[in-house]
Amino acid sequence: MTETIYIGEIAIALTRKDVKHVHLSVHPPSGRVTLVAPEGTRPEVARAYAVSKLGWIRDQQAKLREQARETPRQFIERESHTLWGRRYLMTVLHRDAKPCITLDHKRITLTVRPGSDAGRRAAVIHEWHKSLLHEVVPTLIKKWESKLEVKVAGYYLQRMKTKWGSCNHKAGHIRLNTELVKKPKDLLEYVIAHEMVHLLEPTHSDRFMAILGEHYPTWREARAELNELPLTAEVWKE
Repeated sequence: MTETIYIGEIAIALTRKDVKHVHLSVHPPSGRVTLVAPEGTRPEVARAYAVSKLGWIRDQQAKLREQARETPRQFIERESHTLWGRRYLMTVLHRDAKPCITLDHKRITLTVRPGSDAGRRAAVIHEWHKSLLHEVVPTLIKKWESKLEVKVAGYYLQRMKTKWGSCNHKAGHIRLNTELVKKPKDLLEYVIAHEMVHLLEPTHSDRFMAILGEHYPTWREARAELNELPLTAEVWKE
């Protein structure tokens, strides 16, 4: 039987087996942590051991996060790009006209003015990503307003270096990472639901977990999948 112990935001799957020594592991690709302990080990003893190894756990998870990062995108011909969890190849056209983007089942076609550098192409793509999110986010917010009986005063899309989303519960605002456009839409919905639960409970308390679990029972699986998918390697300037 496996149980979960928490050290801050780190979840550790504890299993007791017929072993002589404790085995602590951090598994790729997501940095999942497991602890195998001898039968009869009390949870507080296992937790104390894990706390003593917290620096090592974080180091291993940091290494895995770096491994999972995408190579930087140059927005060039036949480059691979991800949209809603699917891979597309990019075609770049140069025309003396307003930049635009079209999408078919295999390809993203980016049309830019002659001489447009990688930074300009990236800016065009980013604005397109925001437009795609604006097409789906309001419907999802409305759905979860009804489920949770809350009201979102406004939402914002922005590049975020370390979070998928955030919530200002006093103002009633949520912020979403524009990188979510690259993930499957059900994971975008999970992030929206997560942030909207903060309108009811500002912290990650037991009450927060209970509310989220009641309305989104598979949230742990969604969180794990989201954190296993690659992050961008783009260096963002705030």
